[in-house]
Amino acid sequence: MIDRIELRGLRLVTIIGVLDHERQSPQPIEIDLVLHADLTDACATDELDDTVDYGAITELVEKVAAQHHDLLLERLAGRIAEAVLEQPRVEDVEVSVRKLRPPLPSDIATSGVHIRRSRAGSIAVDAGHHRAILALGSNLGDRPSYLRFAVRHAGFLVAQSQVYETAPVGGPQGQGAYLNMVIAVDTPLDPFSLLRRCQRIEANAGRERKVHWGPRTLDVDILFYDDVRIDSPGLVVPHPRINERGFVLAPLSEVAPERVPAGWERRVAHDGVQSIGRLDVV
Repeated sequence: MIDRIELRGLRLVTIIGVLDHERQSPQPIEIDLVLHADLTDACATDELDDTVDYGAITELVEKVAAQHHDLLLERLAGRIAEAVLEQPRVEDVEVSVRKLRPPLPSDIATSGVHIRRSRAGSIAVDAGHHRAILALGSNLGDRPSYLRFAVRHAGFLVAQSQVYETAPVGGPQGQGAYLNMVIAVDTPLDPFSLLRRCQRIEANAGRERKVHWGPRTLDVDILFYDDVRIDSPGLVVPHPRINERGFVLAPLSEVAPERVPAGWERRVAHDGVQSIGRLDVV
């Protein structure tokens, strides 16, 4: 389901290898990259900002090869993969590195390695469907319609809470009240692909990120993804502030009561969290 960008035949010279003469003089190598990314936005907008910057990627690879004089192609390929996965929108990368003049006694054109690495790193995500629990919120415009939009596009709906109206927590003064709810969905996406889908849902609902904790048409947060734990710059799962927010715990207790800490009602302020009934998403 993830789209691909292919960059093949990048040729450069660097010091690579274990033999004495390989440590003394640069030798030519060739690099292929296959970047896996969600290119839905670029297909719709035709905007450069909505795709991967190919030029920046190739410059990055050249810089990595120039700075590190590794013994093994495997190590160089690993460095390249690590650097590429730090770039926006890249979720998975395949790296091939080949020596064009391998120091072998046999008549062989090239020698090389091919690796594949994921932004999810060591997170074990089996193929198939996964249970994700998402928090939805809106305090601008037609709030129920924005919640319906998120429910319809997040994944296969398994369960939904009632809708709760709550006063805004943090952020600038004068905001309107929020509508909040929690849903459970089944999804074939890995956690980082799901994050991209949530962000795209927000953008399609007109979400603008101008003020921290400011008003928004739609907020879609990943609370849980199976029992996976993630701590990365772009994604933390379970969501780090679940147990501080009554407007999340109240609807979460309906959808996944096993995920709610015992006695939360006595410890977390939720006096202003008022149920206004269920959302019709048909």
